[in-house]
Amino acid sequence: MACVIFLINFSPYFQTFMTTTLLEKEKQTTHFSFTGRGSEYFAIEIVNIVLTIVTLGLYYPWAKAKSLQYLYRKTELAGTPFVFHGTGKEMFIGFIKGLGVFLVLYAILIYGFISEDPGTLLIAYGVFLLGLLAILPLALHGMMRYRTSRTSWRGIHLGYRGELSDMYSTYLIGFFLTILTLGIYGSWFVVKLRKQMIDNVRFGNVRLRYVGDGGDLFLIHVKGYFLSVFTLGIYLFWYTKNLLHFYVNNIVVLQEDGTYSRLQCQVSGWDVLKLTVGNILIVIFTLGLGIPLTTTRTMSLIMNNTVMSGQFDADALVQTEEAYDSATYESMSDMMDIGVI
Repeated sequence: MACVIFLINFSPYFQTFMTTTLLEKEKQTTHFSFTGRGSEYFAIEIVNIVLTIVTLGLYYPWAKAKSLQYLYRKTELAGTPFVFHGTGKEMFIGFIKGLGVFLVLYAILIYGFISEDPGTLLIAYGVFLLGLLAILPLALHGMMRYRTSRTSWRGIHLGYRGELSDMYSTYLIGFFLTILTLGIYGSWFVVKLRKQMIDNVRFGNVRLRYVGDGGDLFLIHVKGYFLSVFTLGIYLFWYTKNLLHFYVNNIVVLQEDGTYSRLQCQVSGWDVLKLTVGNILIVIFTLGLGIPLTTTRTMSLIMNNTVMSGQFDADALVQTEEAYDSATYESMSDMMDIGVI
């Protein structure tokens, strides 16, 4: 009874304390960081380049695995690094399979050229383009499955549960609508594709959601284009900042208990300007040898200025995803220069 009376008498103070506590939880931020150094990454990349040249390109899968392993373990969330478990052997098998597919497509195209028949050339060219169009969604789907399953944090693996049929429908419909609208639908296409990819990512028992809107991205592009022209290119850095914010800030992390957090990128336009100018000067004055340094500088700027705002309980994470070791489409995505989200 005494406790009840105490709470009644001091309820305003008790309520204020509870409200403050809840607000503090709501404002909780979990920080990302990148601790890599240009000199360390340079040493790895120089060895990779030499071995790739000496082996006529066959070492490339192992080179990529070593690069990813370094970049992942130097990327941290709440002070704990991510781990990339992919191996050169897995990527080599995928590389050979992917190379085989491309060789077939290019063989068809070359046959069309050497046939000296316009009809055959037209058919060969059409088959080549349709083949590339068919491979792109497959490459994105496979890349997401492989890269996420080979990524872990605190021993909890990520995973991708997207269906290949959904990826095909999202990609092909968006692709043709973008062509039919002379590129206007492109913003909505990009957002739908990101939703397809990010919404199917699992971080143990945690789900990701992408809540961006195509209309907002379209306005960013329109504003960025006209202001960049009006300012003779100066606004490009702020245009890039706005795109980065749109892609990062619309990612929501949902936990099983209903709590959520949201990624927030705090990079400014001035940050992008200084990074870009610095990277260009590094590449020019090192004759390209400083590219590893530009990579670590870029990673540092983005990761050290990104936080997860909201309620994120790392201790509640539970392993739910199965292993997936096929790197075939990881290699295809490299050949077509498709980057991960």
